[in-house]
Amino acid sequence: MGFDEKKERGETSNQRGNKLKENQIEEKGLDELGEKIGRQMSEVSLNGTDQEEEDDDQGNKLQLGPQFTLKEQLEKDKDDDSLRRWKEQLLGSVDFDSVGETLEPEVKILELSILSPGRPDIVLPIPQDGNPKGPWFTLKEGSRYNLKFSFNVSNNIVSGLKYTNTVWKTGLKVDTTKEMIGTFSPQPEPYTHVMPEETTPSGMFARGSYSARSKFLDDDNKCYLEINYTFDIRKGWATP
Repeated sequence: MGFDEKKERGETSNQRGNKLKENQIEEKGLDELGEKIGRQMSEVSLNGTDQEEEDDDQGNKLQLGPQFTLKEQLEKDKDDDSLRRWKEQLLGSVDFDSVGETLEPEVKILELSILSPGRPDIVLPIPQDGNPKGPWFTLKEGSRYNLKFSFNVSNNIVSGLKYTNTVWKTGLKVDTTKEMIGTFSPQPEPYTHVMPEETTPSGMFARGSYSARSKFLDDDNKCYLEINYTFDIRKGWATP
């Protein structure tokens, strides 16, 4: 739901060539460590184009290694003290009896809220079909806000969980947001994540109705929740 402008930095051909040489040297030393950490311990670089952001689930999949259960994760590389300690720290106090031998993680988005200074939180009901009827919420023009969500992780580690959101006005794309949330192990208590603060646009042309699509995906581009919705920007907040 962000409206901040994107900024890109250009590089000269010489700079790109030098970086390529440096990366080739570094990759040789990192290959062995990368194989040890495995698919569940990876995170995704999120620097992509607008087209990549729209088509994450259509052909841009990473070629990841085989999946492992949580028990297998701890058994792997158990002679490597640094990796073992890091995995134990990530997994924390996981009850392995409750997660069993499941390969696929499960993420459930429990609640979405909009936080704005000096106002009660706007708690957004999540419909089962992912398509709220009518405007899902109304924001005041020129107002500061944060998006907050809570979620549960079960079965296995979810790697590279991320949030994407694309906004259109009168059929034209006006904003694309992508936020890396992180890698999480299963636990009974929900996790909470607050997005960076943003400000809604203001002025006659900013006011009106918008359509948007939000997704929660992981490294495999498995989508745990997709919401297609509309919202309004008005002169004032909606009255309860």
